Amino acid sequence: MFAAAGLLAGCSTVVVEAPAGAAGWHAVTLPGKRPTLYRSEQHEGRRAWAARADRSASMWRRHVVRDGTALGEVAFSWWAQAMPTQGDVSDAERSDAAARVIFAFGGDRQKLSARNQMLFDLAQALTGEAPPFATLVYVWDASAPVGSVIVHPRTDRIRKIVVESGGDGLRQWRHYRRNLARDYQLAFGETPGALQAVAVMTDGDNTQSQLSTWYGDIEFH
Repeated sequence: MFAAAGLLAGCSTVVVEAPAGAAGWHAVTLPGKRPTLYRSEQHEGRRAWAARADRSASMWRRHVVRDGTALGEVAFSWWAQAMPTQGDVSDAERSDAAARVIFAFGGDRQKLSARNQMLFDLAQALTGEAPPFATLVYVWDASAPVGSVIVHPRTDRIRKIVVESGGDGLRQWRHYRRNLARDYQLAFGETPGALQAVAVMTDGDNTQSQLSTWYGDIEFH
């Protein structure tokens, strides 16, 4: 699961760096899953995190500090070699993706539904860590239209915005710039709390896929 805490004011650019800023990044394994391997590499002349999934799933995460009222735009990029076989992020049994950038937010857990309270308690028991109140994911899906908002099939506290669809953008750097607060409002219909963590994730466990993806810096503006 995804997690951490937040506050940062002003309008200067803040870079959550790949390799050169490796301090603070760490692997987050998922119960019962073989981990995806993440490491620092140069790819097509730029520094990046390489993610190699071999029928595996795990995250590469860093805690950040940014208040919900100070959220502006975020820029990120990725380069994916292939799509997961028959991947579909709306289907729990096929929910693999070549590329995800994940943002975890805090909030009042008393506002969670009884079902989500139960799921959060179970996740904490399995991982030793409380899940974030809300998780916003920018994802590359095999078929869902760009702009789609997809609610996680097991909990509505994880919502995904499709920013790339299909295979036309494979094997090239793809760049994105998003308004994080506006997208959170779009996905959840509420005002975001403090941003707690950022992560990247490439997984092929559900579809038994082998995937290689490179992630560039994540920049807050």
